[in-house]
Amino acid sequence: MVDAVILAGADNDGRLAGYDAARYEALIDIAGKPMIHYVLRAVKTCSRIGRVAVVGPKKALEEAIPPGNAIMVERVGSIVDNLKAGIRSLDPQGKVLIVTADLPLLTAEALEDLFQKADTSPAEIHYPLLRKETNEARFPGMKRTYLTVAEGTFTGGNVILASPLGLEACGRLLEQAVATRKKPWMMAAFLGLGCTVKFILGRLSIHDVERRLQEIAGVRGVAIISEFPEIAVDVDKPSDLELVRKLVASPA
Repeated sequence: MVDAVILAGADNDGRLAGYDAARYEALIDIAGKPMIHYVLRAVKTCSRIGRVAVVGPKKALEEAIPPGNAIMVERVGSIVDNLKAGIRSLDPQGKVLIVTADLPLLTAEALEDLFQKADTSPAEIHYPLLRKETNEARFPGMKRTYLTVAEGTFTGGNVILASPLGLEACGRLLEQAVATRKKPWMMAAFLGLGCTVKFILGRLSIHDVERRLQEIAGVRGVAIISEFPEIAVDVDKPSDLELVRKLVASPA
């Protein structure tokens, strides 16, 4: 069994504020329930997940989440700081599943698939990628940030499966990944000149990134190609919110 941390600390003070009056993004209404309800449901119904910690505005989340469903942890600062606080609250013996609270279409099936694929390729960190074709077949016209590498064009999921020690070793890299998550070409530059040149020439591969991660942080990271676009549909702009509200109200 793996423990899970749900990051729910974001204030609703960006592009979504004009579309929902909730003070925090995790509490934005989707079909009569706060967005985090759907994320927590997917996590709690995954057979591989044990304890769950939710990091965010503790009082507000306690009013929205039924008692006993999760360990509530007060947010402390940045995404990375909140992640560390969530992990400390669990003191896990093994890996941790990290999920953001803005994935209302997430399913237990998508998480089960991630675990199954991770089992076949041991590593300290597993990160899901979605092919553009897979994502657009399920959600045509949805705007996503894509990166083209040797194997194809991909977008990243909002889930990470990792060991606490692996995350600690990748501390600076993780902060950079958060800062540049909407600008993947900047992440390539952070990985060094070799990766930057390969990226410009269209020759950068997933294996190149995995190898560079091991060189920088000393940990093995493996990309998991997921067939479940729901693992990547984060609600961070009005068009995303409109889409998920329609899908949740009238599921396919």
